[in-house]
Amino acid sequence: MEALLIGAVACTTALILSAWLMTFARWFPIKGIDGDFLVDYKTMIRAHVDYALMALFNLGFFGAAKAAGIELHYFACVCVAIGGFTNPTVFVIAAFDPDFWSKTKWKVFSAISFVITTVGFMTICYQLICHALCTH
Repeated sequence: MEALLIGAVACTTALILSAWLMTFARWFPIKGIDGDFLVDYKTMIRAHVDYALMALFNLGFFGAAKAAGIELHYFACVCVAIGGFTNPTVFVIAAFDPDFWSKTKWKVFSAISFVITTVGFMTICYQLICHALCTH
């Protein structure tokens, strides 16, 4: 389950770094970088918010499992940690690449990331609901 903590730390680190990147881009616009390098500020904000949500999901699943006395499946925890980091990273890449959504390699990356995340989330949710329904 400690993979969830590692995922939370990775997402929180990316959250802070993206905050500094966006702040720096607004305070000190540099010709050739701001607007040319970071082409979609709104998509970067989406990534920033998504990193925060994924960090909270990692911590929430870890805390809920600990509080309930459940040992979550290792594979599911790794899926949540990896997917929780790669899903917001999709938005980071899109913020820097104006043609992101039309490139096959990024479509494949996004699909794999979403599948990994879904497997992790649904497995953990299944474990939590089984515990809730079977212990009473």
